[in-house]
Amino acid sequence: MLETSQQAELKELVNTPCNIVLVTHTNPDGDAIGSAMAMYHYLKKKGHRVTPMVSNRFPDFLSWLPDSDQMIIHEQQPKLLKAALLAADLVFCLDFNDLSRTGSIYDLLKVSDKPRILIDHHLDPVVEDFDYVFSTTNTSSTGELVFDFINLMGDATLIDKNIASCLYACIVTDTGSFSFACNNGKTFSVVAELIKQDIDVEHIHRLIYDTFSENRLRLLGHAISERMIVWAEHHTAIIYLNKEDLRHYNYQVGDTEGIVNYPLSMKKINMAVLITEKDKKVRLSFRSKGSFSVNLFARKHFNGGGHRNAAGGNTSLSIEQTISKLKEAVASSSHELNYSES
Repeated sequence: MLETSQQAELKELVNTPCNIVLVTHTNPDGDAIGSAMAMYHYLKKKGHRVTPMVSNRFPDFLSWLPDSDQMIIHEQQPKLLKAALLAADLVFCLDFNDLSRTGSIYDLLKVSDKPRILIDHHLDPVVEDFDYVFSTTNTSSTGELVFDFINLMGDATLIDKNIASCLYACIVTDTGSFSFACNNGKTFSVVAELIKQDIDVEHIHRLIYDTFSENRLRLLGHAISERMIVWAEHHTAIIYLNKEDLRHYNYQVGDTEGIVNYPLSMKKINMAVLITEKDKKVRLSFRSKGSFSVNLFARKHFNGGGHRNAAGGNTSLSIEQTISKLKEAVASSSHELNYSES
């Protein structure tokens, strides 16, 4: 976390209007977009000129977030994004621990000499990438850390309905509607403070979770009925989706969100993996129960990482080769996966 001297420096920076860019990770989720838009509204109220940006599109179920249409998407507007980054005086980095997680924006960020401020809750931040690091894993989400940051700057009274809505979206999505990563009373205290801003939590929940297209629901059914493999002896289940599956169900960004969690609802399954075939790579999403660290597993076998119970990875192997490699890796960890939460 920040040293006292750094807190004073940041307060001065935040209190001096300038051009600020907000950057989040590639393939952004609710915590990424929510924390970026919360910071957007906060910094605008401080008098800054603020530009949020991301490398690729975010899911449609997040498009209700206030002013999310102000987000510059690199794959759609590369020249505009580059110009905004060149004009920036400060860069806030949200919800990632390594600049490489920014995807196609990485090269532009790496050569920028502007101060970079990290706000993040992932393990092992690459601290040399940033000038200021506001980071801890002992929190539900980056959104909760943004709430803490605003308070640290002495600006709690600036949190309004727009900021609260964005921060609530962060927390509810990164905890799976309070089903994991929220075993901390502070998280619920923060939510109570957000609700004081007259946000409609039932409505927000519907906007996030009750906006499935027919194709998305049919893709979910296909994934479970036709593409799930259970390795009961290793307490693991996987779901794989190839490019043809995604084409057949007219895949849109965000359509596979949450699919990885379904196998964990089975008794004695302690790890679930979603394997998705993209154009140039295969993406893996890992989830686990209890003490098994998918962060360490993804780092060791699939050049990935994340949290103890939620992580991701990539490979250039075919989907068949990926499944074969994964089964070998799971077998080598079988004794660690053989536990009961009871």
